[in-house]
Amino acid sequence: MRVLLALGGNAMTAKDGSATPAAQIEAITTAMESVAALVAAGHEVVLTHGNGPQVGNILVKNELAAHVVPPVPLDWCGAQTQGTIGFVVLNALEAAFAAQGIDKPVAVLVTRALVDPEDAGFTHPSKPIGRYLPHEQAEQMMGHGQVWEDRGEKGWRRIVASPRPLEVLETATIRTLIDAGHIVVAAGGGGIPVIRREDGTLRGIEAVIDKDLTAALLADALEADALVIATDVDHAILDYGTDHARPIEQVTVTDMERYAAAGQFASGSMGPKVEAALQFARIGGRSIITSLHRIVDAVDDDFGTVISN
Repeated sequence: MRVLLALGGNAMTAKDGSATPAAQIEAITTAMESVAALVAAGHEVVLTHGNGPQVGNILVKNELAAHVVPPVPLDWCGAQTQGTIGFVVLNALEAAFAAQGIDKPVAVLVTRALVDPEDAGFTHPSKPIGRYLPHEQAEQMMGHGQVWEDRGEKGWRRIVASPRPLEVLETATIRTLIDAGHIVVAAGGGGIPVIRREDGTLRGIEAVIDKDLTAALLADALEADALVIATDVDHAILDYGTDHARPIEQVTVTDMERYAAAGQFASGSMGPKVEAALQFARIGGRSIITSLHRIVDAVDDDFGTVISN
């Protein structure tokens, strides 16, 4: 079975959210043991991942060094974190394969995602990123062309565009690597956002892309049998935080859409995962939301929240 596995930020940082190099290496090493188990079970895997904490670290460096060097733009942040996380994933996955006697090459691909320059996100940026700053520090960053918003007592926070991905530009290369027997790591952080100029050339743009939406798009393009969105819970939950909370197991697209419309899933956490899972399920795919350590059970035994038509 061809599986598109989307790893959440919890797989890239310590349980307390720490994103030190040591914490990231430890978390990714543990995560790759689960990925190796999926490959050992006989499945063809394409791996995508988040990069929020890592981009956050770069943004802090931007703020601290803004008086010395120009801030790194968001497309560069995406490229840098794809390279860094990809390097750590490559080392950890190769080690996990060796421990399980798996003979599979791994390829990490710097990946671009095409977006529409007319996307509403660019005229009405709404995605908050990075840390809160006092006005005088935010003002300095605004001097570099950034958009910051007053968030009251917490301070000011940067607001950026989050356009929908239209195409993963390296899809053909990913397919070639899969056909050659590689486990592919691609589209980290949702892909590096690029737009197409009138002359057909491409350029990076200041934006962030939801990594689960890109995962759904790529799963479709690669004709994956399943999209597995790995997070820190076994199931999506109805009536979360109440005495009536209950897990969602097998569910139809229609019912999951109804739950989403009723506001069951928080926009900052489970909401984007459900939206991406629905996107793939609507076209006939099998979407699963579950915890990282249960991904083999999810693919082989329909464990987790399984959405299908």
